[in-house]
Amino acid sequence: MYLSEIELRNFRNYENRKVAFSPGINVFIGENAQGKTNLLEAIYVLAMTRSHRTANDRELINWQAKEALVKGTVIKQTGRVPLEVLLGTRGKRVKVNHLFQSRLSTYIGNLNVVLFAPEDLALVKGAPQERRQFMDTEFSQMSSRYLYAISQFRGLLKQRNEYLKQLKYGGQADQVLLDVLSDQLADSGAAVMAMRFKLIKRLETWSAQLHDHISQQKEVLKLKYISQVMVEDETTEKEIATQLQNLYHEHLAQEIKLGTTLYGPQRDDIRFLVNDQDVHRFGSQGQQRTTALSVKLAEIDLMNEQTGEYPLLLLDDVLSELDDDRQTHLLTAIQDKVQTFLTTTSLSGVARQLINRPTIFQIAHGTIDKEDIK
Repeated sequence: MYLSEIELRNFRNYENRKVAFSPGINVFIGENAQGKTNLLEAIYVLAMTRSHRTANDRELINWQAKEALVKGTVIKQTGRVPLEVLLGTRGKRVKVNHLFQSRLSTYIGNLNVVLFAPEDLALVKGAPQERRQFMDTEFSQMSSRYLYAISQFRGLLKQRNEYLKQLKYGGQADQVLLDVLSDQLADSGAAVMAMRFKLIKRLETWSAQLHDHISQQKEVLKLKYISQVMVEDETTEKEIATQLQNLYHEHLAQEIKLGTTLYGPQRDDIRFLVNDQDVHRFGSQGQQRTTALSVKLAEIDLMNEQTGEYPLLLLDDVLSELDDDRQTHLLTAIQDKVQTFLTTTSLSGVARQLINRPTIFQIAHGTIDKEDIK
């Protein structure tokens, strides 16, 4: 798939702009605070209905306006798909093929993206929450079943936690209600955990191949799914659900005391191992960068494997964080493979040599000037 064009109205510093893109590599060049990352952010919003930079949609709307519009046309193997995201005081509204969608879950997956920014090093060296967010963002694009399961789980988790807090402060216990909430949470949690385990195994396969190449066969990368229950190749969802139900029953008193659910996919993690050493704890900065790069590039192949379409790749000022060797591996891996959007203050000599016929956009003060390099 690729994004043929995007139209912005009152989005950040863009009052009214329409831009056509190349199916290949699109480079946004400009000084800081000129709008190049805003343009990349708009593409992400068109795909995910939310920003990767802020949780407050009001920040996306030009301060002089009441609503912002992001429209685009996606070209897929099945044809053209017009998409639209409207952000305003009445909340968020989305359209696919000019038809309003009552649920965001029917919208997400029409345009898939992989984002790689300097802060994505937190995927390796950051907190477990960063890696859970990574799983949910990427796997939700690949699988509508995963998106449904994680959405259902979050809703049930919120309900159960609210009920546990009531009990913590002396509320009357309704054992039937508590059992129903616990059983439903265990079932939805088991679905999430089973899919996470399988998709991480596939991500490991793709990541290991890339890491082997980037490290020149000196390092072996492994990904390990970390959960509070036993999940293996042959473990069924029912078996996972039973384990969770037992944990909820055994530790109910502690959960009531703390007013929160202590077990489930909300406590999951991923461990990255290079030559059997935990990269988070023992890896050098170079190993952490190579691991993050390998995993991000592997997402591209995994999404294609799971959906039949390659995603868009969004590179937000990431070249400046990579040395020449890693730049070479990155740009070689994406060349003629996926539509790419890259922001930078300037292209390095390595990048100019490796990018085949890029489409250059000069960004300044919210204006976008296209310059095709032959």
